[in-house]
Amino acid sequence: MNSIEPLLEAFAQEVRDGDEMPIDRQVYADAGLDWWHPILLGSGDLSARIGFFGRDPGRNEVYAQEPFIGKAGQHIRGGLHRAVYGVELPNIEASLAVGSRVFWGNTVPYKPIGNKAWSMKVKRRFAGIVTDVLTKHWEGSELITCGREAFLWFGIADVDLKPAIEAHWKRIDRFETSISIELLGKSINLHPLPHPSPLNARWYKLFPEMLDNRLKSLAWAG
Repeated sequence: MNSIEPLLEAFAQEVRDGDEMPIDRQVYADAGLDWWHPILLGSGDLSARIGFFGRDPGRNEVYAQEPFIGKAGQHIRGGLHRAVYGVELPNIEASLAVGSRVFWGNTVPYKPIGNKAWSMKVKRRFAGIVTDVLTKHWEGSELITCGREAFLWFGIADVDLKPAIEAHWKRIDRFETSISIELLGKSINLHPLPHPSPLNARWYKLFPEMLDNRLKSLAWAG
């Protein structure tokens, strides 16, 4: 696995040196972390063929210093566990273990106050570093995006991609189809899914089967 120390420092430096942004500093303090500490890869693997890309970490992710570990993340990790072992996720230890088989990423690796989506200004501010993570450090090519914000981010990272990205999101079958893009010369296949949050009532109960289908289509079994 590539070292992520330079990536951690790049994010931290951008937060410390740039304009102030509404990071939930109290949660970081309660977790014993500096507020500029990014929640980046956790136990994930930069050499994994398949990755997951979301909006930003929440309280559970800050405390665990692990992306996709809260209720929504457990929905995803449960699907990974089913794909590998054929049974439901039994405990948090198994959740962490199966999560080490994939890459994890977010549009902005910091928890916002009130879990409100980061502004376009903030997303643009971090787009260059996140693009470097995806193209220069992550070695895979199959990226499952979770939710609208994560998928449409690619039109922010590269404005030339925006028309195709937005057109795909408008498709009725967007969660069954995929789109191939070139990001800084790297080919990445995007496989959109809805956000697996319990607050996303329309899709929450459907998400496990949708994720299972995505993983099967990618021939992923760990």
